[in-house]
Amino acid sequence: MPRFPLAAFRPPLGGLPPSRGLQPLCTQPEPGAPLPRRNREAKQRRLREKQAALEAGRADRSKAPAAPAKAWSRKEVVVYDVATEPGEKKDVSAPLPPAYSPRYVEAAWYPWWLREGFFKPEYQARLPHATGETFSMCIPPPNVTGSLHIGHALTVAIQDALVRWHRMRGDRVLWVPGSDHAGIATQAVVEKQLWKERRVRRHELSREDFLRAVWEWKHVKGGEIYEQLCALGASLDWDRECFTMDAGSSAAVTEAFVRLHREGLLYRSRQLVNWSCALRSAISDIEVESRPLPGRTELRLPGCPAPVSFGLLVSVAFPVDGEPDTEIVVGTTRPETLPGDVAVAVHPDDPRYTRLHGRQLRHPLTGQLLPVITDTSVEPHVGTGAVKVTPAHSPADAEMGARHGLTPLSVIAEDGTMTSLCGDWLQGLHRFVAREKIVCTLRERGLFRGLREHPMLLPICSRSGDVVEHLLKSQWFLRCQEMGARAAKAVESGALELWPAFHQKSWQHWFAHIGDWCVSRQLWWGHQIPAYKVVGESAEDDTEECWVVGRSEAEARAIAAKQTGRAGPELTLERDPDVLDTWFSSALFPFSALGWPQETPDLAHFYPLSLLETGGDLLLFWVGRMVMLGTQLTRQLPFRKVLLHSMVRDGQGRKMSKSLGNVLDPRDVISGQELQVLQAKLTEGNLDPGELAIAAAAQRKDFPHGIPECGTDALRFALCSHGILGGDLHLSVSEVLNYRHFCNKLWNALRFILRALGEGFVPQPPETVSPSSAVDAWILSRLACAAQDCERGFLSRELSLVTHTLYHFWLHSLCDVYLEAVKPVLANVPSPPGPRQVLFSCADIGLRLLAPLMPFLAEELWQRLPPRQSGALAPSICVAPYPSAHSLESWRQPELERCFSRVQEVVQALRALRATYQLTKARPRVLLQSSDPGDESLFQPFLEALGTLSHCGAVGFLPPGAAAPAGWASAPLGDTVKIYMELQGLVDPQSQLPRLAARRQKLQRQLDELSRTTAEGVAERQQRLSSLRLELSKLDQAASHLQRLSDEAPGWGDSELRS
Repeated sequence: MPRFPLAAFRPPLGGLPPSRGLQPLCTQPEPGAPLPRRNREAKQRRLREKQAALEAGRADRSKAPAAPAKAWSRKEVVVYDVATEPGEKKDVSAPLPPAYSPRYVEAAWYPWWLREGFFKPEYQARLPHATGETFSMCIPPPNVTGSLHIGHALTVAIQDALVRWHRMRGDRVLWVPGSDHAGIATQAVVEKQLWKERRVRRHELSREDFLRAVWEWKHVKGGEIYEQLCALGASLDWDRECFTMDAGSSAAVTEAFVRLHREGLLYRSRQLVNWSCALRSAISDIEVESRPLPGRTELRLPGCPAPVSFGLLVSVAFPVDGEPDTEIVVGTTRPETLPGDVAVAVHPDDPRYTRLHGRQLRHPLTGQLLPVITDTSVEPHVGTGAVKVTPAHSPADAEMGARHGLTPLSVIAEDGTMTSLCGDWLQGLHRFVAREKIVCTLRERGLFRGLREHPMLLPICSRSGDVVEHLLKSQWFLRCQEMGARAAKAVESGALELWPAFHQKSWQHWFAHIGDWCVSRQLWWGHQIPAYKVVGESAEDDTEECWVVGRSEAEARAIAAKQTGRAGPELTLERDPDVLDTWFSSALFPFSALGWPQETPDLAHFYPLSLLETGGDLLLFWVGRMVMLGTQLTRQLPFRKVLLHSMVRDGQGRKMSKSLGNVLDPRDVISGQELQVLQAKLTEGNLDPGELAIAAAAQRKDFPHGIPECGTDALRFALCSHGILGGDLHLSVSEVLNYRHFCNKLWNALRFILRALGEGFVPQPPETVSPSSAVDAWILSRLACAAQDCERGFLSRELSLVTHTLYHFWLHSLCDVYLEAVKPVLANVPSPPGPRQVLFSCADIGLRLLAPLMPFLAEELWQRLPPRQSGALAPSICVAPYPSAHSLESWRQPELERCFSRVQEVVQALRALRATYQLTKARPRVLLQSSDPGDESLFQPFLEALGTLSHCGAVGFLPPGAAAPAGWASAPLGDTVKIYMELQGLVDPQSQLPRLAARRQKLQRQLDELSRTTAEGVAERQQRLSSLRLELSKLDQAASHLQRLSDEAPGWGDSELRS
């Protein structure tokens, strides 16, 4: 498209007779009528509100939309009631309803998308604009334990936007759906449900019966998750859905375990593990919450009859053997582990204990002799500089015990009671009941040396709420050092890209200190470990049991026969009852979901994945393990790029938690929900009575009127509007509601455009659309710029740039400016064809730009546009070409945009003048005067639009140096331009002066009050002071001007207003 100089858009001069030295003015509609007297107070109030908004800077278009107040008004719900079979295309022949209604817009589209196969890579390969490139991604499989929350919705919104963009580009896209069996979480939930509904404990059922109950739970919850993903518009290929416990995943898990064992990376050993006594299972690090305690804190724990105090340091004396008056005092927060102490350690350079090196101490409870050992890991300046060593219940002590050849004593059992090694007086007691008994005994024996508050981190099991113990258990472990080194090198070399880049530091640190991974879990729900104990046989060193690993019992028996030299049928094999850590199967998901270990076409075409997108909190526990196992088992990285989003918090910055009542089901935000229903949902969960009361109170506070219906598109847009570099995402329902208002703005814009296009409109190809005015050229340039910024945002995966761009194009460029400017042009009979072609291009391209983020609204509106006559017509906006910056480059005119930004400054100044003088329907004439000769050519092409947008009459030029017309208000614009607006006959000074005085008095009080206070920050206070002083100056200027008008022509206002 050729570029047009500004002069090409200049309207013909003339139309209004020149007067008072005016140059010819641009013709405008009727200049306006005198200010009406009816409803004057209401209109003046609205003007004052508008003026206040301008003063406060709320008209600044560069800012994001402000959140509305919590109170909200219910919108009319419009329902799509045309009989449509599931999978049939929605009927769009009826006119658009008068207002946007999410329920109407979102009806029927998703089943049609599915039936047509738009989400399948096989369909996309046939698109006319197919690129031949592949884009593959898997959804982070949500836990089947319950419903998706807003955090999951964020993941879906980001991933689906990227997937839809790639699909519209013409890439062959596969987005794999799936869900995770979530071993511990699911088993804990089902156990609670069984007890709540049937008063049955797990161990009262057979393993088969319990697993049957879990599968029933899975079918219910899995269906709910499917419904939620569909409601969110997730364009997943559901024919490729997988579950981490289905047959294919189970085969992959077994194969992975066997291969890793044969490669020497999986081994069985007795080591310390994180142990949940309430669950009676080992747990992973991610299931351990380190709760900071400032000091003494009482907690209620499962299985414990009374609250337990933590955050206390108990000082205990260990007498030196042979020296009754000499002792070493140690401090401990865990006196219940005293029976497991096997030594006391001091730093070798600590002079206080030099003479006691190698001496023996008497155990304060048992009287047994314990050695004093020296170790450089002891911190001499902490406490007394002496520490007790309990290798069976502390990782640090276990390392120290190994260095010194100490034998560990396990004094806490799997169920949290004390073992027989503690003696009859403690055996069988709950460990925290035993704690009190031990302290009492120390007092009785005179070996208690004090108790004081002590800040500490307490490890809590996130699944059970119990304190995590460290117990020595025989488990299966995966060696991670070599695999971890490869993962660290992949990031360091750039082969694996982490974004945002600040995550690289955590990645390198974790893999530099990674230990072996305990993959055993003492559960019934999960992948049972494919390992078999050979009964009656021992390992080669005769110190351990004999274990074999096989894909089946037959394979394991054959291996055992070869290993023992005995006939297979003679051997007795017992399969390990434990299951694998859920993270083990999750780590295989990128390739097991594609058919590994089989050489499937999907594995060949879509692996490695193009991108892995997930929350930053899963970087190490999931992403890191996928990289380790993917590289080890497939000999290549499972993906080369990782995009990590922030954690979603509520509007108050709190982490989403069921016990806080701030966990939101996305469907409640999409469809709206009554407070009573929200409260009822809490009672359906597994919260205890205390948590339930807290959660219910929080809901009543946060959602006193319930949750308004916001719609899927508004929710997705709100979630994607937050940058991934901006820290945690604080999301409020009011923010989502704001974007519903944005949807309504788009709705009304398309209603206007469709009416303007009329019947029989035939769109031109974009490359042939030529602007017929400067404003046409400006909006096309803004559209091309928006396409460029959207493309840049998607390529950099910075979706906040895309949402910001689209919000400002649709709202501020198209709706607020172009549609308003073009209304008088379209009202002409006959109307020129150019603006209608421009309107169609803005609607078509603008909706396609929006489609990845707001798929339902974009589809609903795009389907109603007149079809283009040339080229293949896409059946859905899902598979229509995404507008490329290159194809629209001919529309770019940066210089024209710069000029129009000056025009918008004039419009803002004129609107402010109108608000100051409280002009309502009047259309005053306007004069522009500039000392810069180039300004006239800058403003000339936009005079008509300038008058329309500022709600003024004719706009013209006053020659440089010419006297200002009498009775006109003025305002400067920069150093070179002055604006004059006609007042005579349009305003009554006698009625306006008192109002200005009252307004000035109010602002002066605010200024005086702000001058006396120092509560605000210095910068904010100075900014507010400057704003108030500037407004006072404007009011003084307006009052002075009105006073001159009144003095020069007493009584003119009344006569003029009456005429």
